[in-house]
Amino acid sequence: MKRYYCLLLSVLLFSSCAKDSDSVYEPLPNLQERLMAGGETTVFLTSSNAFSTPAANLSGGKLDFHLDGDFQFETVFVTAPAPVNGGVGPIFNNSSCVSCHPKDGRSAFPTDINSLSGFFLRTSMPGVGNYNAPIPVPGFGDQIQNQAIFGFEPEAKFKVDYTPIVETLADGTQVTLQKPNYSLIDTYIPFPQSAQLSPRLASPVFGLGLLEAIPEYYILNNEDINDADGDGISGKANYVFDNVSGEVRLGRFGWKANTASVMEQCAGAYVGDMGVTNPIFPFETGYGQTNGDDGLNDDAEISQALLDEITFYCQTLGVPAPRDLDDDSVIRGSALFEQMECAKCHIPKMISGSFSVAEVANQTFYPYSDMLLHDMGDGLADNRPDFLANGKEWRTKPLWGIGLTKVVNGHTDFLHDGRAKNVTEAILWHGGEAEASKNKFKNLSASEREDLLKFINSL
Repeated sequence: MKRYYCLLLSVLLFSSCAKDSDSVYEPLPNLQERLMAGGETTVFLTSSNAFSTPAANLSGGKLDFHLDGDFQFETVFVTAPAPVNGGVGPIFNNSSCVSCHPKDGRSAFPTDINSLSGFFLRTSMPGVGNYNAPIPVPGFGDQIQNQAIFGFEPEAKFKVDYTPIVETLADGTQVTLQKPNYSLIDTYIPFPQSAQLSPRLASPVFGLGLLEAIPEYYILNNEDINDADGDGISGKANYVFDNVSGEVRLGRFGWKANTASVMEQCAGAYVGDMGVTNPIFPFETGYGQTNGDDGLNDDAEISQALLDEITFYCQTLGVPAPRDLDDDSVIRGSALFEQMECAKCHIPKMISGSFSVAEVANQTFYPYSDMLLHDMGDGLADNRPDFLANGKEWRTKPLWGIGLTKVVNGHTDFLHDGRAKNVTEAILWHGGEAEASKNKFKNLSASEREDLLKFINSL
């Protein structure tokens, strides 16, 4: 859908984002700068289009190119042969980008785990392969496809049950977390008992170009693998094989920073999620499997030109501005965020460098992420390595836009598999390097918790 009107709305709404305040608290540092969460790409929308608006500094032919990518993002693929958009499957998880990333945002955990949704399961065998990559499971690959076109059989169906965990806060408030336990049923062939499963839920796609444009040294500057400063927080970069360049590069995207570039993230989603081949991944998802395409080496089902459009689109979506930064409660919450050492991993400020997409180059922006891996403890562990990430490590999730999730996507399902149903639950799932911060949260008063949550939801 064309979204020129969003640019106009962003200009009209700018003046409503900063209000007069009689606050007796020290304002957030660089208030006006922090309003520009995405640098010059920032958009000032608080509607359901907050994640779907072109970067504010796009214009002319580049805006047209972005909108061409927008069209591709919403394209639904169908069974081949078809005159338009043929090629889905034969096994897959979903049939379009927007179905996993509704309104360019965060997928909800599905009511029916086997329906078309943004949820899927990664899989691999114990150990590591070339370049420390996960080892595919024979007959299943590295992702379980639970859908199939007519005449073919999906690899498996998903099953989940839950174990309740009660967290008691210092003031006596009890929060019941639900720990999911995933398994496979109705597998088309026996699934190896030693194979590992790791759940995934689709994330927002705005701001990816800015994250891709951060110079590597800037990210590595925050590494502290051996915890030399003794603060209990390490931070580790993932290095992954990049199928676009054919080289090992710094991982930036995915829940374990297991992808180096936006283009590979897009190309991998086409083939892994939709079964749509492309110049980066020319083989079908089930290539060589008995439920695959009988080993046919088909031509790429989408062109490099289309892949370029969708990549540019994901690189140039605008970042929504934060809200109410001069609110007293938000200011107090920001101070608590620092005092609890949340900002040691969710680092507020990043700077991009030179980059092929000029609109995201040389920007100061506020993602609230260090882009590094951290041990998050046993509670969140999937026990599955992914390149240099071990089974307890996850990439620090950017927090920008988190407070608009309910408005845009109609839910507040957070973390890698949506197990947290709000920000409070997400914090209480933190462990490992974040255990101390979680315990500080548990010891806050009710009013302090409200301030902290209001700050996080202002982002």
